[in-house]
Amino acid sequence: MEKRRLGRSDLLVSQICLGTMTYGEQNTEAEGHQQMDRAVERGVNFLDMAELYPIPPKAETQGRTERVVGTWMKARGNRDQVIVASKVIGRTANEWFRGDRPSKLVRADIMDAIDKSLARLQTDYIDLYQIHWPDRENPFGSNPTRVTAVSEPLADETPIAETLAVFDDLVKAGKIRHFGLSNESSWGVMRFIAEADKGVGPRVVSLQNAYNLMNRTFEVNLAETCQREEVGLLAYSPLAQGYLSGKYDDGAMPEGSRKVLFDRLQRYEKPGGPEAAKAYNSMAREFGLTPAIFAHAFVNSRPFMASNIIGATTMAQLEEALDSLNVSWTDEMQTAVDDLHQRIGNPSP
Repeated sequence: MEKRRLGRSDLLVSQICLGTMTYGEQNTEAEGHQQMDRAVERGVNFLDMAELYPIPPKAETQGRTERVVGTWMKARGNRDQVIVASKVIGRTANEWFRGDRPSKLVRADIMDAIDKSLARLQTDYIDLYQIHWPDRENPFGSNPTRVTAVSEPLADETPIAETLAVFDDLVKAGKIRHFGLSNESSWGVMRFIAEADKGVGPRVVSLQNAYNLMNRTFEVNLAETCQREEVGLLAYSPLAQGYLSGKYDDGAMPEGSRKVLFDRLQRYEKPGGPEAAKAYNSMAREFGLTPAIFAHAFVNSRPFMASNIIGATTMAQLEEALDSLNVSWTDEMQTAVDDLHQRIGNPSP
């Protein structure tokens, strides 16, 4: 398993990161432990989670994912062998995170979040602590293919410098080692970097945004931003929430799938989305690969990729995702993908 330096940090992360957002909902604690054991056996040293998880977010389950990871690390005694990434929520009206009140990226809320995450994880520090989404009002994911209206700054919008200063205190206190962003735009990334360069707080080392065959919006502006500023991409949803596995082709509704259980896949069900997924899935089979392996191999192959965040509810899905590293991505595959992308664009930003 290749290891890649994350931004300008001293973190060497595996090119596959194990996403854990199903632990505590679709997966039991024992199943989560089994997945992490197998991933580590195959060379993964990087685990991603969030205070929000598991998905879907609910008051009664919030925080379970971190607890599952925490009990695993305690049982295995391997905290120093894994790189733990977690996230603090951005602005939300949901009140169960902070005790019956909404949350923003202000000092009291970030401090509350980190202390609760550390307790659930049973550790003294988090290697990579990320902002899950911005405090400011923004289209989800921050990288739409078109903008119908530009949001005016909120009256109580938390200044980026104010937020970053809190992360500086967390680094100095030894509670976190490095700082990252998620669901962020080019403007947001550059503003955080500008404040860090002025000495306000830690420099961002990573950006966790959606990236897959159906959503390549990262390439429009963020690829150059992140390359020149040495910010590593952590790609989430490489299978477009399962659409690029082929299991939803032609309207199929597999029992136990996320679509059937939670009906939360609207990001990939916009006009042209299911048709695009089926086209890429058919292309994968023409190259003699399963759709999932093909989709993962594409993400793995990108020159700007720091780590591909895979997710699985079964061991078979986990093995398939890890097996994508055995694929040699060819010029022929890239040309075929680019030709199709030229015609259909990004239907699921």
